[in-house]
This record gives sequence, structure tokens and C-alpha cells, in this order.
Amino acid sequence: MAEIVLARIDSRQLHGQVVTKWIPQVSANKVVLINDELVKDDFMKMIYLNAAPTGVKVEIITAEDAGKQFVKDQFGEGKVLVLIPNLKMLDIAYDNGLRLKKLQVGGLGGAPNRKVVFGNITLDDYDVSILKKAEALETEIYFQIIPEDNPQKFSDILKKY
Repeated sequence: MAEIVLARIDSRQLHGQVVTKWIPQVSANKVVLINDELVKDDFMKMIYLNAAPTGVKVEIITAEDAGKQFVKDQFGEGKVLVLIPNLKMLDIAYDNGLRLKKLQVGGLGGAPNRKVVFGNITLDDYDVSILKKAEALETEIYFQIIPEDNPQKFSDILKKY
């Protein structure tokens, strides 16, 4: 059974910061990208599959399949870093059985009707409702952009929201 060493919400998913900082920080040897759109895009999928460091396996699955696979075997073997691009994908995965002990919110960009709550992380009412739902299912939620940042508890972020 896999050990989920980090589950992170990050709209950019597998990018330089994740590759150079987070993967080494948590000693992940597998990355699971939960992304319904990426699964359908063969060109982008190839880029992401080749973006990880040598020795780190990348798997790209839909949010629905993520929930089902988690229930079945918790993403197989190894030390797994789970990357989710947005809270809608998290909600779908949770509706299908995914459960995370901890969830790091690390990158959600700006758009109309979104509020900056920490660094470059923004939330809207929909995002907050999904995070509250996950928290009610005993997921510890914190906000942290890079390892050098002090993690911010969801309850403290809500005060800013």
C-alpha cells in the first residue's frame, strides 16, 4: 500500500517548484496527477509524464478514478505525492472515495470574485465550501506555497476570507 507523503492543490500541478522543492522534501518516488482535462490531452500528458525527476513515476488519472483507486489500493506502492489542480477535482475525487489525512493548498490563481488569502493563493465561496466539506471528513487542511513558508491553518485562512 502506498504512503501519501503529500497531497497538494496546485493549479500548475507538476512544475519547477514541485520538482525541485516538494518531491525531494517528501522523498516521493511517485506522483499522481488528478486532472480530468489532462487525461484527455495526449500532448500535454506526454509533457507531464516526462517532467518528473529520474526515478519518479508519474500517473495521470481522472478525479473519479482517483477516488476509486484510493478505495481499492491507495494508489499502489511507494511514497506518493498527489497533485490536484483545483478544488472541483478534489470534490469529485472525495465523492468517489478519496480521503486524505492532510491537504496542502499551495497554488490557486486569481480570477473575478476570488479573494487573496495567502501569498498568491485565492479562494471563492465554492472553494471554501469544498474545503469545509473535506475538513468535515477529517482532512487537516493547511496553506503553504513553498517548504520555507510557515504552514497556515485553514481556520486562520478563513479569518482572512
